[in-house]
Amino acid sequence: MTLRERLLALLSEPTYSPATEPELRRRLGLHKKRRAELAHELHVLLSQGRAKRLGQERFGPADGRGRDAGQRGAERPGRHASAKQNRFATPPRSEATVVPEEIGEELSARRIFTPTARKLTPAATRAPAKPSPAPRGKTKAPVATRLPLGPDEYIGRIQFRAGGSAFVVLEATGGRPADPSQPPIQVFAEDTDVALPGDRVVVRVFAGRRGRRPGEKIGGVERVLERGRDTVVGDLRRRGRDYLVVPDDPRFVYEVAVSDPARSGVKPAPQPGDKVVVKLHAWNRRHDPLTGEIESRLGRTHEPQAELLAIFQKYNLVTTFPADVEREAATLPDRVHPRELAGRLDYREQPVFTIDPDDAKDFDDALSYEPLHGGDVRVGIHIADVSTYVRPGTALDREAQRRGNSTYLVGTVIPMLPEKLSNGLCSLVEGQDRLCKAVFLTFAKNGRLKETTFANTAIRSRKRLTYKQAYALMFEHDLDRIRALPLPPKHQTGSTGRALSALSDAELVDLQSWVRALWKIASRLRHDRMAHGSLDLDMPETKIFVDEQGYADRLEKIEHDESHQLIEEFMLAANEALARLTRTHSLPSLYRVHDEPDPDKLDEYRQLLATFDIHTGDLTRREELVKLIRTLSTHPQGYTLRTQLLRSLRKAAYRATADGHFGLNKKDYTHFTSPIRRYADLVVHRVFDFYLVKHQGGRPAHGHTSYNLGHVESLGEHLSLTEINSAEAERESVKVKLLEFFERELAKKKKTPFAAVVTDVRQNGFFVELVESMTFGFVPTHTLSDDHYVLNNAGTMFTGRRHKRRFAVNDRIEVVVEKVDRYKRLIDFRPKL
Repeated sequence: MTLRERLLALLSEPTYSPATEPELRRRLGLHKKRRAELAHELHVLLSQGRAKRLGQERFGPADGRGRDAGQRGAERPGRHASAKQNRFATPPRSEATVVPEEIGEELSARRIFTPTARKLTPAATRAPAKPSPAPRGKTKAPVATRLPLGPDEYIGRIQFRAGGSAFVVLEATGGRPADPSQPPIQVFAEDTDVALPGDRVVVRVFAGRRGRRPGEKIGGVERVLERGRDTVVGDLRRRGRDYLVVPDDPRFVYEVAVSDPARSGVKPAPQPGDKVVVKLHAWNRRHDPLTGEIESRLGRTHEPQAELLAIFQKYNLVTTFPADVEREAATLPDRVHPRELAGRLDYREQPVFTIDPDDAKDFDDALSYEPLHGGDVRVGIHIADVSTYVRPGTALDREAQRRGNSTYLVGTVIPMLPEKLSNGLCSLVEGQDRLCKAVFLTFAKNGRLKETTFANTAIRSRKRLTYKQAYALMFEHDLDRIRALPLPPKHQTGSTGRALSALSDAELVDLQSWVRALWKIASRLRHDRMAHGSLDLDMPETKIFVDEQGYADRLEKIEHDESHQLIEEFMLAANEALARLTRTHSLPSLYRVHDEPDPDKLDEYRQLLATFDIHTGDLTRREELVKLIRTLSTHPQGYTLRTQLLRSLRKAAYRATADGHFGLNKKDYTHFTSPIRRYADLVVHRVFDFYLVKHQGGRPAHGHTSYNLGHVESLGEHLSLTEINSAEAERESVKVKLLEFFERELAKKKKTPFAAVVTDVRQNGFFVELVESMTFGFVPTHTLSDDHYVLNNAGTMFTGRRHKRRFAVNDRIEVVVEKVDRYKRLIDFRPKL
């Protein structure tokens, strides 16, 4: 008799009284070493609805379910548990799963980056359930939305963690988000009922139960009002005679039982190991299996194209444009017509150039440098004039607004605008006439800002520079070494520009002088910004490059060096200037807003820092935050801790009110500099045009260029959501490609050593962060084969008995790839011995 059968038999006894976990262990006669096993079985039964929690500590039968232990024991494992979370270990007390939503989500779902989410004790995998005879294609929620709310009931969106627990972000009146300072309601795995990720639900708060954070409440799902999705993407598997789909998203914690793929009607018929899209059936009772039907086959799991299509499907990313959009784009010219230059400042013969990443697909900003009489300097920030071609109310405009922004996945981009615009007519490519909107900043001889003006311009970029090329021009004196810098590969970028080796000495010297002069100004802007309390939250990033077949080919750590800072400072200055302009002239417009952080979250973060022996003052004071960021910049685990700091701050959003930007410490801020890839910037461009016409007598643009406040408010809410969707898709793409890279590394005969830092020590191994790629992984103790290693009493260091080699927190070591689990998204390493 298995432990689960024994546990069910105990719960079904007529004389059974509710018992705590230790009491259950004693009644079952289990050794204390089996505590984790018992905790896991309890978690499984709770998640299946075959047991329930009584209060916070005791367990009992779930209203008669699970009482017939003999019948349940005769069924195949997983008959009622299509829950994928059963494959992960759970802590001895389920209360431990209740953590703040952002940290919980990140620690559980983004395990490549965050080591503390790793589950150390694997649980048994389960066989699938046969599909129930649910009506095909029905995905409506079990309950209608018009039922009145009872006492302590609220409506919100539920989001899951990989372990099965969840949190509900509450709605206020009108379906708008509630006060962001109000903590979401935390929900244990067994209290999620039939909710799935993203569902709109009614949640009831449990009286007398409180979460870890002040004001945080515990509750349970009462009913589902609206499904967040009706399809799921995953890996098709076969167990015995049954088929199931394991979702790609670790936070979708249920496996989906499907019928024989050969009868699905999909051609070619999906096979085990294929990536498929499943249409979910109605799911009304928790103890029933979740079922669905296969809608389409995307390819073999882990093939680049299949993984890419899966991300498209999951995040509703559409790679093609509607026919009416394509027709409109086809009517646009291929190049700027001379008649379009009327009313614009002509900067085509002025020093203008772009600086962008190696793999930039579009180019929407350029800088001009213009010395004036008396020692003044005028810097022009020229931004692609998309509004000239994308006019309000057109099919192009409607589709751009629907998409909200471009989405940049590893190796590809889903553009907001058709390629004719994004990579052609609007992109500020080298040597081509282009229309722009410009902010001109005039600096006095002493470097102080003297004047700000605005205009429509026409430019012709002298050079498309990469950040590496710009950096060399800033600090390298040898022109031959500058010329030796290679062009980016053609398949990785929208335009390579001319090779530096093709430029004359005079051209290189001119470029060098312009870039250095601009950096002199930008460095002063940056110094002043930091001195006034702007938070330096820029961190290195891992850039993943793909080969021509789409496989992850190379990782590169991109530092936020002076070449990046040069561009950043002028873009920030232009964005601030536009925001101040629209606010002072009371023009309805969009603003980029970053609210002040939640003091409770900052206090939690301060407690986390203390575990790393970093002690701070009150982090609600800006000077303390600035001091902390300086400390973290040199700390061995600075990247991880700065990432956690970002999660403790609020997310920036778009609003119709200039509510300020906490991170930049600016009263006025908007997005103006990327209209090819962000619709919010296009909105600001139209307001910019309205200002030029109304206040400077500029030439009227085509179509209506002003907005009312209500329209701008709704746009801000919509664009904030599309931005979040794209950001999540981009993170998903990075995770998939990182795993792909290390899996290919695993197949090499000669393993590449990676420099790493030990970030955390556990009983069965330690976590590491790779220095170059900032990837997290785990080093199990069984890979320490050169000695017998013993954990010290403090639990912070392993020491070899014979050779005394040690592995402690903050130690730098070299590791090689040991194992890659692309389903659980885990990477194991072993030390290079």
